[in-house]
Amino acid sequence: MAWGLPSAASLARLCQKLNRLKPLEDTMMETSLRRCLSTMDLALLGIGGMVGSGLYVLTGTVAKELAGPAVLISFAVAAVASLLAALCYAEFGARVPRTGSAYMFTYVSMGEVWAFLIGWNVLLEYMIGGAAVARAWSGYLDSIFSHHIRNFTESHVGVWQVPFLARYPDFLAAGILLIAAAFVSCGARVSSWLNHIFSALSLGVIVFIVILGFVLAQPRNWSTQEGGFVPFGFSGILAGTATCFYAFVGFDVIAASSEEARNPKRAVPMAIAISLSLVAGAYILVSMVLTLMVPWHSLDPESALADAFYRRGYGWAGFIVAVGSICAMNTVLLSNLFSLPRIVYAMAADGLFFQVFARVHPKTQVPVVAIVVFGSLMAVLALILDLEALVQFLSIGTLLAYTFVAASIIILRFQRAPASGSPPALASPGPPSKQYESFSDRLQLVGNTQAEAPEPGQLKLAWQPYLPFLSAHCGSGASVTWALGGLMVSAIGFSCVLIFGDSPLHLPRWCSAFLLVLCSLAFLFSLLLLGAHQQQPSQDTFQIPWVPLTPALSILLNICLMLKLSYMTWLRFAIWLLAGLGVYFGYGIRHSKENVEDPAGSGSTRYVVFPSGSLEETVETVQPPGQPAQV
Repeated sequence: MAWGLPSAASLARLCQKLNRLKPLEDTMMETSLRRCLSTMDLALLGIGGMVGSGLYVLTGTVAKELAGPAVLISFAVAAVASLLAALCYAEFGARVPRTGSAYMFTYVSMGEVWAFLIGWNVLLEYMIGGAAVARAWSGYLDSIFSHHIRNFTESHVGVWQVPFLARYPDFLAAGILLIAAAFVSCGARVSSWLNHIFSALSLGVIVFIVILGFVLAQPRNWSTQEGGFVPFGFSGILAGTATCFYAFVGFDVIAASSEEARNPKRAVPMAIAISLSLVAGAYILVSMVLTLMVPWHSLDPESALADAFYRRGYGWAGFIVAVGSICAMNTVLLSNLFSLPRIVYAMAADGLFFQVFARVHPKTQVPVVAIVVFGSLMAVLALILDLEALVQFLSIGTLLAYTFVAASIIILRFQRAPASGSPPALASPGPPSKQYESFSDRLQLVGNTQAEAPEPGQLKLAWQPYLPFLSAHCGSGASVTWALGGLMVSAIGFSCVLIFGDSPLHLPRWCSAFLLVLCSLAFLFSLLLLGAHQQQPSQDTFQIPWVPLTPALSILLNICLMLKLSYMTWLRFAIWLLAGLGVYFGYGIRHSKENVEDPAGSGSTRYVVFPSGSLEETVETVQPPGQPAQV
């Protein structure tokens, strides 16, 4: 069990597990996901996961409540922050082509307990995200029918006056989630084809919005008479960025689907790059034309784009936008319901979550039980919770996951990796080998071909004369661990002073400047210390440039955005974390397959081998020394 950053010994043990066998070949077939997705399939999954949530759920809310017309700057900054995180996901997705996304990446580099907490937070992100999009979907469909659905529900069911709950139960939102869950249960190919259809329609509507929106643009809506371009100041832009960050979380579905990609080494990085660049451009252009068509302070957050066209006298265009928004949000629902059960599946396969969720349907090869259960939970959230309360709670789990993935990249680069093609450890004679495996037992880092080079994690030869105390007093990887810890602490300190220096801390200007300089120097020193250590040699898979600088900047930006979220968001998040710890210590820690020691092996042990970096698994038998070969 790992409680913090892994030691060299724990990393070595974890790396040795990467080639371990699944003992029964027929069991492997029953629990494997099917490799059937191309690069374009993954890219469209990513586009579908991002477009609907940002354009139709967040644009109006952020423009009216947080940033005004400067919402386009919030989207641009959020896109940059997401790009840094996306690069980390692309490297991990190419090297560890297994389902589980941030949970699996954290498991590989940091250990079990951190992985569970990240996976637990990602579950919350997907459930609340799906519920929020379903309520927005319901609102847009209702706007087509002049809100007759809402009026009928309020008159026949009643109105609730309870904080954080919706005014009325949204049966339409709950129903669409159950229908989407039924389609996702039919298999990855069915989900992919549905996503293709809805994504094509959605992209066509976005082009229509941008063209007609610029025709109807009125620059005076950005004038000082309407509040100006930045009515809420820099703080509003940063707060808007923290919320807009959720609009880009859809690329996570690409990493979560990497086990079902035909060629993940190539497909995952390309799909992430294509989807993120297209969606970022769409967000910026649409938010620009929206705030130019009508004053930002008069927007309707629940159906901002359709309402803007209606108010300009283009009711037919509003109808087209409403139809396009429904198609776009259908893709988001499919993406959420596609990704969430796979995270649950990965956690359950490791023994950290209830084993029923690790079952894969033999025909469709998808985790049907997880889809049904969590699709139903999403439907309940969409039925009773308010859209605004859902939107405020979306970004924090994602930002935390991105922070851990960025830190995991640094750990991965400085830890020793097993050489490709090296024989697995030999089993000792004794009782039969264990008849189960954790999900991480099936991991294989792709492309770990390693030439003769200094040991990763060790101080580079050029730096040893200048930093002799590190070589003398710090073991292998220990100084890297301390440097990464210092980087995280200095990033948190810098962000706290930057966000809270003026209010509520009310620090004097000289004090804020001194603390910012001090934290900046500590951050830079930690970066230099990391750079003085040997990294793994270049791989034949995608790798982030400028490590550790790129992931360090991602960590810093993510922490800044997390601190901009409201205290109520942090309070709800803390309650969810406590619930997660209850699940982990009540169930996961006792059923974890990582913590069960392997009994001594008998005559022979079977291993899954990935020859020459291939993803095609072959089962081989390795005979312990001193024992006759079995025929």
